[in-house]
Amino acid sequence: MRISCWGRCSPGYGTRARRGNGVAEHVRAIVLGFVVAVAAALPAAAATRIVALGDSLTAGYGLPPEEGFVPKLNAWLAANGAGDVEVVNAGVSGDTTAGGLARLDWTLGEPADAMILELGANDMLRGLDPAAARSNLDQILTRVTAKGMPVLLAGVPAIGNFGPEYQAGFAAIYADLAKRHDAILYPSFFAGLTEGRSQSEARALIQGDGLHPNAAGVDAIVADIGPVVLDLVARAK
Repeated sequence: MRISCWGRCSPGYGTRARRGNGVAEHVRAIVLGFVVAVAAALPAAAATRIVALGDSLTAGYGLPPEEGFVPKLNAWLAANGAGDVEVVNAGVSGDTTAGGLARLDWTLGEPADAMILELGANDMLRGLDPAAARSNLDQILTRVTAKGMPVLLAGVPAIGNFGPEYQAGFAAIYADLAKRHDAILYPSFFAGLTEGRSQSEARALIQGDGLHPNAAGVDAIVADIGPVVLDLVARAK
C-alpha cells in the first residue's frame, strides 16, 4: 500500500529551509557589521580651513569676540550652505603688509586650504610707500599660491590725504595683484557699509573712532562678502 504524504511526511525539509534562512541572516549581519566597522575606522572628512590674514578689521577691534568679523562670517557660512568650513582669525590690530609678511610662516604653521588676505589699510594711514605695500602683498600671494591655496584678496579704499599720485598708486595694487595671482578680488572690505547707503547711514555702522565697523557694520560687511567667500570655499574644495 502506498501512502501519499504530500510533503508532510518529510519534516526535515522545513527545518533545513529555516536553517538556511538563519544562516543567510547571520551572514548578512556579519557583512553589515563589517561595513559599519570599516566606515567607523575611516577618518572623518576634514573641515575646509580658511585663514583670514589681516589687521584690526579682521581681528574685530573694539568688539566682543563673538561680534567680530571672523565669528560672524563663520556663522553666515554655516547658515548659507557652505558645509564644514572653519575660518580662522589671523588678524592683528595695527598690522601692516610688512607685518603680515613677517608672520606668514607662523600663520601657516597649521595646514590650511585657502586664505582671505586683508591688509594695507595701516600702510595707507601711515603714508607708507605704495610700492612697498605692493611688494609685501605680492610676496604673500606668491608664497600662499605656491602651496596650492586659493586666495580672496580684499582691498581697501585709497584715501587722498597724501595726494592724487599716492592715491592712484595705492588704488591700483589690489586689482593688479589679484589678476597676477589669479586671486578672487573683493575690491573694498568696506563695500557692505557704503554701497547703496548715504554717508549718514554708513557712519551709523562705524565705531566712534571713525575707522572700525561696529557690530551692525560687521553684519553688513559679512552679508556682502559672504557670497564671495562661498566662491573661495568652492575653489578650496
